[in-house]
Amino acid sequence: MVWILTLPETRRTMKSEAKKNMAASDGHSVSKKPQATLKSLRERGNLFEIATRQFRQAAQRVGIDAEVQEILAQPKNELIINFPVRLDDGEYHMFKGYRIQHNNVLGPFKGGMRYHQEANLDEMKALAAWMTYKCALHDIPFGGSKGGVKVNPHEHSRGEIERITRRFTHALGNNIGPEWDIPAPDVGTNEQIMVWMMDTYMNFVGSAEKNSMRRIVTGKSITSGGSYGRREATGQGVVYCIDQWAVDRGLTLDGVTFIVQGFGNVGSHTARLMSKLGAVLIGTGDAGGYIANPEGINPHKLGEHVSKTGTVGGYRGAETISRNDFFALEADIFVPAALELEVGETEARALKCKLMAEGANGPTYPEAEAILLERGVDVIPDILANSGGVVVSYYEWLQNKRSERWERAEVQSRLERRMRKTYINVHQYATLHKMDWRSACYAIALERLQTAYRERGIFP
Repeated sequence: MVWILTLPETRRTMKSEAKKNMAASDGHSVSKKPQATLKSLRERGNLFEIATRQFRQAAQRVGIDAEVQEILAQPKNELIINFPVRLDDGEYHMFKGYRIQHNNVLGPFKGGMRYHQEANLDEMKALAAWMTYKCALHDIPFGGSKGGVKVNPHEHSRGEIERITRRFTHALGNNIGPEWDIPAPDVGTNEQIMVWMMDTYMNFVGSAEKNSMRRIVTGKSITSGGSYGRREATGQGVVYCIDQWAVDRGLTLDGVTFIVQGFGNVGSHTARLMSKLGAVLIGTGDAGGYIANPEGINPHKLGEHVSKTGTVGGYRGAETISRNDFFALEADIFVPAALELEVGETEARALKCKLMAEGANGPTYPEAEAILLERGVDVIPDILANSGGVVVSYYEWLQNKRSERWERAEVQSRLERRMRKTYINVHQYATLHKMDWRSACYAIALERLQTAYRERGIFP
């Protein structure tokens, strides 16, 4: 089903695309990042086509029913909303929002909300599909969705972001819900944005039901019903996978070197948690520049620099290098934690690592992965490596549903058990069926989805 909802045209449009940042005293405003000359997402390729290739390859390899493949090849629902927002200067601007609901045969749709200037339909379709497979891989009773707004959050004040969020949530209406479709943070969004979404949605319902609606979103602040451990959950999941990889090879992470592309939520938490295990960060980078220090970079101090400047560029504890030099660094482990399709054939040939653990969604072209595997580089794919976020989102949803508050240690213990168990399942499946890990992840997920369709059938 494809729904396109266009709200009435407004009287005025914004005169200038670029808006001045307005500082917020509570630290939730987004600092302006320097703009680098990079390929746009569209120039890098169609993400949904790549996701479909990965899905089809695994489905055919393990003999998934043709009708199940056809069902999963496209989202169940595609929602596009054009909505007006009043900006700080009094002018109005139309924003485009998306919500893609891929599949819910295993449970409610679940997926992040992304605020990015390059957000587009095919990107959302790919990300929603990957959410379906992440949940099925972990045997979590959720389906997959994704959404967001086509906007550069760094060009807007805190007040404008709040109005964009509340207007978008209001426009979505009953297309989201605590037992239907549950948003979460993603690129360009955070705990505060989730709280605004929750509060807006809660005001749709009757007073007696308001507090039962907290689980409409996950990734909230602790005060507003969030879960301990959710903020670092995605990076924590990456580290659990890396640690299990080391255990399987009789290695220790103490003294191991690693590089991280992207130093946002996932990259920064991965770096901090890896450093606690004794691993040494020697290089990182983002849209504002790349840096390296063979003696090691302190991820905590770098995090303070990024919070002030919005980029790793200019950090005094490391040397500025080029993007090409970054990929050529000699490190044991590489964690791509930036945007999609950053690792192409050139990068795959330049990398000198033993392991690539995908912290971002879809960071690697299929041709690049083939090169890495041929070179003997192990690859832990995104739908396993970065799935810690949806696991703890499920725990947050459960806590809200049960009116409970779990201690941080309990959340992290549950996350660790599930990540390691799923990792071992994938390892065993890949070994038994002699296939790469990405195909094994898809195969496990697809077999669970197929079982559900075989049991339930198609109504009517």
